[in-house]
Amino acid sequence: MIAEITHQGRTWRIALDKPIDLSIPLDANSGGPRAWYVGAPAFTPVNDGQRDYTVAAGASVNFRNVSFNPHGNGTHTESVGHIARTIHPVGNLFQRYWFTAQLVSVLPQERSTPEGAARVITLEQLRNLVGERPPEALVVRTWPNEAEKRIRNWSNTDPPFVEAEACRWLRSIGVNHLLLDLPSVDRERDEGKLAAHHAFWDHPRTTDLGRTITEMIFVPNAVPDGDYLLELQVPHFINDAAPSRPLLYAPLP
Repeated sequence: MIAEITHQGRTWRIALDKPIDLSIPLDANSGGPRAWYVGAPAFTPVNDGQRDYTVAAGASVNFRNVSFNPHGNGTHTESVGHIARTIHPVGNLFQRYWFTAQLVSVLPQERSTPEGAARVITLEQLRNLVGERPPEALVVRTWPNEAEKRIRNWSNTDPPFVEAEACRWLRSIGVNHLLLDLPSVDRERDEGKLAAHHAFWDHPRTTDLGRTITEMIFVPNAVPDGDYLLELQVPHFINDAAPSRPLLYAPLP
């Protein structure tokens, strides 16, 4: 199934039946991925006091309650409502779901900070990787890229994060959607500053409803760096964050 899309003066030919799925399943039977000290998601059959509503237990349907934390369990997309007084629902933000995208791979740099050693994605690194024609969405894969990221419990591991100056620069060049395979653009413990979040959304000076951050994706090693089209699927959640399914489409020759 081939589609031809013209946008920003460029025509893309893509195979709609060959998406590259960057999302990680929300799976109660998996240990992760998760972060921020939350438990695993739960899919629990409704019980009316007499039986569990599962076909295996004799019910006519499977009928389950689902419990999870969008920030702590799996791939998710968040709005400026994550750091604002008002919960700006991420499910209300999108006017379209397709964007030009660039995939870049980076090895976070070891840095000394007042809080101790840290692994940081720096402004200099991203400046050297982002193309002359900035994409609408930037997808960041970090090295090393072990498959274990799909099930990792990131809590209390001090994961790499993005320099606030780098997020400020991405905003300045017109990147509207930032996607990365880490649990946050900010350091796990930063005394609540969330400097990278604030820089990307320019908050509180601005209430920017046009930008999103997507965290805990996974980009397979076989996918090369370069230009893609991104389809960013988000359910209509009235919340600052929602589970999401970002899909990349490689341009055809």
